[in-house]
Amino acid sequence: MDKGEKVKVDLAERSYEIVIAGDILSGLGERVRSFGFSPVLAVVSNPTVFGLYGERVIGSLKEAGFTCFHILIPDGEEYKDYFWTYHILTELLRKKLDRNSCVVALGGGVIGDITGYAASVYMRGVHFVQVPTTLLSQVDSSVGGKTGVNHALGKNMIGTFYQPRLVWTDITALKTLPKRELLCGIAEIIKYGVIWDEKFFDFMERNREALLDLQEDVLKTVIRRSCEIKAEVVSRDERESGLRAILNYGHTIGHAIETETGYSRFLHGEAVAVGMHLAARLSEAMGIMGSEKVLRIQSLIKAYGLPYELPSGLDIDRLVSHMRMDKKAVASEMKFVLPEEIGTVRIQRGVREADIKRAIAQ
Repeated sequence: MDKGEKVKVDLAERSYEIVIAGDILSGLGERVRSFGFSPVLAVVSNPTVFGLYGERVIGSLKEAGFTCFHILIPDGEEYKDYFWTYHILTELLRKKLDRNSCVVALGGGVIGDITGYAASVYMRGVHFVQVPTTLLSQVDSSVGGKTGVNHALGKNMIGTFYQPRLVWTDITALKTLPKRELLCGIAEIIKYGVIWDEKFFDFMERNREALLDLQEDVLKTVIRRSCEIKAEVVSRDERESGLRAILNYGHTIGHAIETETGYSRFLHGEAVAVGMHLAARLSEAMGIMGSEKVLRIQSLIKAYGLPYELPSGLDIDRLVSHMRMDKKAVASEMKFVLPEEIGTVRIQRGVREADIKRAIAQ
């Protein structure tokens, strides 16, 4: 088994490890057994991912001595809601999981978010383990402890901060990932370069073909570095009282796009890619970032084949209304993460509606 690379998320008694390697699903059971969980364990997934990897994961856990059952929810952001959370909780109750039990999230960001949320409220909190199978979940959503579900009036408006015990990242799973899903993960990777590390942004510019070809050394590098950046930010500010808000770069506009389109027209990374470009344009409109750097961000997003302009047919007034409902807003005062340079951002409060509309409508 590939020993891979490890990143620690340092949160005192809630600290945990991210293991990044190839072909490690068969080793999951042995590692999970080391935590001393109760013997009955649940795996939450969707039919697509479970069909590909469920047998291997269940087999590994059973070999380690666990009695396993699985819970499947439909594939798609529109199913990350309270109805399917209730379904998961019902199954956990039926199988009589106790407070020392563990729930394993096998899938992408939707599975990780809803499973983490269900684990956080079941008996006021049981253990959970992330086994992310998409690039977006491997570099972003599986790390940091944000869990939650969507509401028709806003994305991720219902949720908790609840850390996993382990993130078990098998990069081999990316070989079965549709290209559109792969690009969604790349959007989040670009985000890390903009908010924190210009050298990493440079790396993304230089290694486009290798990353799109899923070259293992490049994959490990971008996943590890993304996790390192997020781990450092989360370790300093677990509950988003300040610094952690920079991880929302591109998400205020992106979430508004997702909400307005019912979570079904665009994938999360696609909406964030548009949001990152428009936030850079907003930064330029407010005199914060120079036009050449805005163009550099746009060019990288475009080079990877991601959308960067506001999709046609969306009403700007309605998007702004969703932004006012965003959980980062306070008293409807809109707050944006705006780039100053490549590698540096600021949290800008009190952004004017006129500036937003001007930047979006350019």
